[in-house]
Amino acid sequence: MAIVSTASSDDSGLNLTRSGRQLGGSGEISDRKARHLEICVDENRYAVETGDTGFGAVRFLHRSLPEVSEEEVDTRMRFLDHDITLPILISCMTGGSAEGNLVNKRLAEAAQRAGIPVGMGSIRILFQDSSYFDQFHMKTFAPDVPVIANLSAVQVRDLDHRRISAVLDRLEVQALAVHLNPAQELFQPKGDRDFTGLKEAVARFCQSSPVPIIVKETGFGIRPSEVDFLLRAGASYVDLAGAGGTNWVRVESYRVSESAARTARQFDEWGIPTALLLAALGKRDKSNEQETRYGGRLIASGGLRSGLDVAKSLALGAELAGLALPFARAVYAGGVDAVLDEIEEIKRGLRGAMTLTGSSTLRELRSQPLIIQTGLSDAASVLLAADDAADGRNHE
Repeated sequence: MAIVSTASSDDSGLNLTRSGRQLGGSGEISDRKARHLEICVDENRYAVETGDTGFGAVRFLHRSLPEVSEEEVDTRMRFLDHDITLPILISCMTGGSAEGNLVNKRLAEAAQRAGIPVGMGSIRILFQDSSYFDQFHMKTFAPDVPVIANLSAVQVRDLDHRRISAVLDRLEVQALAVHLNPAQELFQPKGDRDFTGLKEAVARFCQSSPVPIIVKETGFGIRPSEVDFLLRAGASYVDLAGAGGTNWVRVESYRVSESAARTARQFDEWGIPTALLLAALGKRDKSNEQETRYGGRLIASGGLRSGLDVAKSLALGAELAGLALPFARAVYAGGVDAVLDEIEEIKRGLRGAMTLTGSSTLRELRSQPLIIQTGLSDAASVLLAADDAADGRNHE
């Protein structure tokens, strides 16, 4: 794998000191993106993580006689026609502002050096101002790993699909993440309020897109019936992005009046936790008499913070795991090197879990038995039953 030199980059952390909106670039979108980034990375001033992922209710069976050499543990896999070194993705986070541009570039440089995929923030701004193109052309910095563009389902509905395809071709990306964020939009000043026609638009674009489609939530989870629909519609992957990590309603609460913020914070516990979704989808897969419907097509994100979280996600049925906030904060703390340190820490945790379960490969890790506490297991059954009942009513 080629290594891109980062000698021209300042590898120190970013300065959080701002004067007004000077880092936001021009335009309302870039100002909003700059403010979002500031809120997310400044954990001393803003609390943006709410809820519980549920991973605490999941345990591996420890092996005192693992019969595996840690040095021989292999974490490599294939994703989007690329060989990657770890089953992790630097998830889509930010873009469209001067500071977001710098964050994206450093994340792409880190992804290239670590040999893992990287996503970017929403490319919506490119359809209003093409001068931002260089800020999103991340392939320059990550030529040997998958680069994933990002656009909301609302824009997929409202924009000409040929125009979207043309931009994706120019960006030289390996996939498009179509993000679903109705909760955030509802509490975002001037956010979208009309979510009709999204299913049809996403399904139609899955059939015409020049690159694979990853449909992802933004921190509140995708219920099982919707996962089924999206995969049947042609999505290559569904990124569950469950609750328990960054809560974008909470993020928006810092940008509105105190009265609106109080309403927003009623939704601190909103959404379906990531581990609960994985457990529910796993139950459905095991009950399916035919070939697995989810195998290799689920991405787990939403509150994952460690290599052990990644390992549990894979054992619960995910193909790989996505993290965003830890990497964005690492950029601010120490640039590319800090991101690489974060990746290395996750790698150590993953390799430790693999060794202590006797798993020399990711395939073996995925087949490891798990102890799932009764509360989580019962909740997964209730979720499936409720979702099936609601889905049935919707088709009457």
